[in-house]
Amino acid sequence: MTRSTLRPAALGLALVLLLLAGCSREPTLYDRKFLAFGTLVEVSVYGGQRKQVEAAIDAVESQFRYMQKTWNPWHPGALARVDSLLGTTDWFSVAPSVRPLIVRATELSKASGGLFDPAVGQLIKLWGFNQDARPDVPPPDPKAIADLTAQNPRMTDIQFDGIRVRSRNPAVYLDFGGFAKGYGIDRTIDFLKSQGIHNAIINAGGDLRAIGRHGDRPWRIGIRNPRGEGMIASVDVQGDESVFTSGDYERFFIYKGVRYHHIIDPRTGYPTRDTTSATVIGTDGATCDATATAMMVAGPKDWYRVAKAMGAHYVMLMGNDGTVYMNPAMAKRIHFETKKPPKVVLSPPL
Repeated sequence: MTRSTLRPAALGLALVLLLLAGCSREPTLYDRKFLAFGTLVEVSVYGGQRKQVEAAIDAVESQFRYMQKTWNPWHPGALARVDSLLGTTDWFSVAPSVRPLIVRATELSKASGGLFDPAVGQLIKLWGFNQDARPDVPPPDPKAIADLTAQNPRMTDIQFDGIRVRSRNPAVYLDFGGFAKGYGIDRTIDFLKSQGIHNAIINAGGDLRAIGRHGDRPWRIGIRNPRGEGMIASVDVQGDESVFTSGDYERFFIYKGVRYHHIIDPRTGYPTRDTTSATVIGTDGATCDATATAMMVAGPKDWYRVAKAMGAHYVMLMGNDGTVYMNPAMAKRIHFETKKPPKVVLSPPL
């Protein structure tokens, strides 16, 4: 057996090529996954100094842990205390960690005409969706649903006086599940920006906000197929955009062939019926999150009015029969990933 040797000239050339390869190496994509808000959160940052980026991601993870504990209405914490005091209808000083959410949720609820309304926490509990794993039991008694719905808890029942709040309706119980992820993602993206990070994405179970780009290309986002495997569509985002989807496929149970899910219509007390998912793209995660929830409640017949009232620019809604409803601006951005594109109904421009 003979051993090959590398001559000095060839060795020198090899070292130069290695150095050049090192200089032209693509920036690093830093990625972290953790559980929060009952879902998998993924933080991805493209480029930057390792120590700075890793410290920023550490801080983001800590913020999500804090928000999850503080904003959970079903475990001891700031929001649970607020809910217990709202039930007394007396004035009390609200925690500064919760007050901004109440204010923002009230604004979004008004804009939606009450179709997005986090005041219906008692209905969420009645249906068993206050737990990570719902017990295998039938739907609630119709009379219990009717009695609670008749009390008509609404965000507009809450009054403000400086740092003090009260509810005029003892049935109000706040559950911010319809927009807490969006609000939290907005906060943590703003934090990353403050740390000099300009290319990143925070994805919480398919709901996300992205800033900058993924190198020389936009961030490509998949939209889940609510009744099949994989994605039904994808969309490219860049600059600073949020993509939020509400659907009936994340938290649900089936009883006697009927699907019951966690998005409750405040007007009826029952889960929505005519829509499988609603997707909204915009700059503000909290607004997109709340708008997608309101569109699920509005359904195919009323989604356009609600989207327009809430200032949406790119929206897509899927009906139970598989029909896709969207505005023309969204149609220009969506790439369907299924072998056979669905039936699409375009609305007037928003």
